[in-house]
Amino acid sequence: MFLYNRVNRDVLKNKIKEDNTPRTTISFYRYVILHNVQLTRDKLFTDFSELGILGRIYVAHEGINAQFSVPTNNLQNLIDYLNTDERFKNMPLKIAVEDDGKSFYKLAIKVRNKIVADGLDDDSYDVTNVGKHLTAKEFNNAMENTDTIVVDMRNQYESEIGHFKGAITPDVDTFREELPLVVNQLKDKKDKKILLYCTGGIRCEKASAYFKHHGFEDVNQLHGGIIDYAKQVKEQALENKFVGKNFVFDDRLGETISGEVISKCHQCGNAADTHTNCANAECHLLFIQCESCKQKMKNCCSNRCVGIIELPIEEQRKLRKIIAKQDDLKLYKSRLRPKVQQL
Repeated sequence: MFLYNRVNRDVLKNKIKEDNTPRTTISFYRYVILHNVQLTRDKLFTDFSELGILGRIYVAHEGINAQFSVPTNNLQNLIDYLNTDERFKNMPLKIAVEDDGKSFYKLAIKVRNKIVADGLDDDSYDVTNVGKHLTAKEFNNAMENTDTIVVDMRNQYESEIGHFKGAITPDVDTFREELPLVVNQLKDKKDKKILLYCTGGIRCEKASAYFKHHGFEDVNQLHGGIIDYAKQVKEQALENKFVGKNFVFDDRLGETISGEVISKCHQCGNAADTHTNCANAECHLLFIQCESCKQKMKNCCSNRCVGIIELPIEEQRKLRKIIAKQDDLKLYKSRLRPKVQQL
């Protein structure tokens, strides 16, 4: 079999839309040394394909980071498979809060230098000296202390639609931007209790070690992230201190945690918390759009992009070829990816 997908994405998207097979969306990660990364990647692709897994998985010398869906009747087979490999044995699985089985449409497993792009030199500090892992109940209790500092280790577009009450939510677009920014912002509070959280926990593994390296004394992280927090809150009837939606990196783009809408449509300003990618393939800007603007703007961020998608497909392709030949491609992209047009 081929070790990569060879089918057109539109075909695959239509296939998963029409497929009624019950599927379970899962995420997991593990920092573990993988000696032959390419061989591991190829074997995972073969074995996961046989299990019917669809998703996005990164493997690196430092470990694995996976978000995917599996046919529900193969879930136990997946667990058994992981347990046969010492590197992945007893893997903690985070099950999606909201799941229609349409989260992914293809399997992509990629070799990376790191499983999370953090921009850090791992040799400059002890990456294994991480913060204390807290359960949902412990995290809630720690938040009750008014002296505690809660930090959202996600990007601004994630925290915009949902976050923990009273959390610091940095205005950044990448994890690598956030780490030095937050550490500098809190440099005078190194004796305070620090609570870190992210989607599934992986970013906090690096972040907590980075905080401790910079002299913070009481560093804690939400074990399993927002995904597992929501599960524990439901199972244990705990108070839910997270408001809004949890952004997820698949076709769902979000899952409801509290039912409150805390963000606004970027075009009309009405209450909305649904992200969309601009329908213009050469733009693909991620922004929040309400249903009314979605219909009016045809899933686009601006009239410029509406005009492009209304061109015949051959004209769109010609435009892309012309652009690809331009010397200043970066300048073009800055023009083609405009800020969201206010209506």
